[in-house]
Amino acid sequence: MSITTSNQNELSRRLSLTSAIFIVVGSMIASGIFLTPQNVAASVQIPGIMIFVWILTGFLTLAGALTNAEIASIIPEAGGQYVFFRVTYNDLVAFLYGWTTFIVYQTGSISAIAVAFARYLGYFVDLPHLSPELEAWQLPFIGNIYPLKDIGVSLVAISAIILLAIVNYFGVHFGGFIVTLFTILKVLAIGAIITLSFSSGMGNVENFFPLWGVPPNGALVGAIGVAMIATLWSYDGWNSITYLAGEVKEPQKNIPRAIIIGTITVIIIYVLTNLAYLYILPIEKIATSKLVAADVMDTLYPSYGGAIISIMVMISTFGAVNATSLTTARVFFAMAKDKLFFKGIEKVHPKYKTPGRSLMVQAIWASVLTLTGTYDQIFTYVIFAGWIFYAIGGYAVFILRKKMPEVKREYKVPGYPYVPIIFILVATWFVINTIITQTTDSIVGLFLVLAGIPFYMYWKNQIKKSANS
Repeated sequence: MSITTSNQNELSRRLSLTSAIFIVVGSMIASGIFLTPQNVAASVQIPGIMIFVWILTGFLTLAGALTNAEIASIIPEAGGQYVFFRVTYNDLVAFLYGWTTFIVYQTGSISAIAVAFARYLGYFVDLPHLSPELEAWQLPFIGNIYPLKDIGVSLVAISAIILLAIVNYFGVHFGGFIVTLFTILKVLAIGAIITLSFSSGMGNVENFFPLWGVPPNGALVGAIGVAMIATLWSYDGWNSITYLAGEVKEPQKNIPRAIIIGTITVIIIYVLTNLAYLYILPIEKIATSKLVAADVMDTLYPSYGGAIISIMVMISTFGAVNATSLTTARVFFAMAKDKLFFKGIEKVHPKYKTPGRSLMVQAIWASVLTLTGTYDQIFTYVIFAGWIFYAIGGYAVFILRKKMPEVKREYKVPGYPYVPIIFILVATWFVINTIITQTTDSIVGLFLVLAGIPFYMYWKNQIKKSANS
């Protein structure tokens, strides 16, 4: 059974397995590993539980990756999970995923990562500020949003977003090369942090203890759930390569391999990095740190450690903005081909074979989001909305086993049905816990998802009018 459309070959298959793995790793490793360990430490306040949360969410991410890899092996089309939902469920579910991806999920990721890039640039350059009165101006009726706050950071972030949209406009091969280059650089940088920390002789193994206990507020499960918001943000991006399924060579084989290899690689890197942080700094200092990686390097090299880590983070975040920008634009391209998005977004550049218009619209909206809130606010919206769809996406593997039994599967999720079930249950618990512990942000995220329904009805009506004319 083939579900490939007649126009699928408009995007040429130029990406190898190696490039696909680098895209997965490059999409996952961004600013999170440098900025979120303090959130985890502040939530759980116990070293062993801090590492446990990173391992737990790593395996949860891997369970999701293993599950989605099977789906990707039988639906190798540009657009990734948008197409998965359209085939598995219906146009409405697919549209709401694509809408959420556009309105906050991946564009919010681009925005938040670009903001992190700009913040670390501020280590070297005094970025401009407006007057206190202007920075304190708040948008009415829609929450704690201060669009003029830290305007210098916002302008740098927006410049990076637009620049990388232009880079990806000129070809998936060129964009993939940039992803590969920056992924290599960021892995080397993180490897240097790990190596220098453990070889410095300035750490203390006592910082790893106690391994278990109850946080001072007594709410262990709730504290783990809050900490997972930060760690899941750091692991997010594992499914990004599915968006590029129309441009990967031998996608039935290479996409599952890239997802699994890339995810396992990142789990190992993240756990080792957090162990390195803990070896140098006690959890109390990590919990109160604003830039934990910089503080670690300042401890090791007081004169220039912060500058070194700032450069490392800038490389990492710049590369992640590029990877996310490259992959996500294919979702809106796929939606427009189904006439469920703005007209013209489905156009492919005749020379560069990229969805150029989709890239530009994505960059514009991500730039708007950059002005809407802090890093913490944006990633909370992103993770809450994203994991609603991850949960229903995990269930899709059961539906497709019944709906498409005759399709040859190059890859099947190991441990079926237990691995998908565990992923679905934990994802559902995470969404519920986020609603309880982060109610305001969750309501905003849910509102943004449901706000897509009127747009869906409009575009569906336009399709009917076109068919009847």
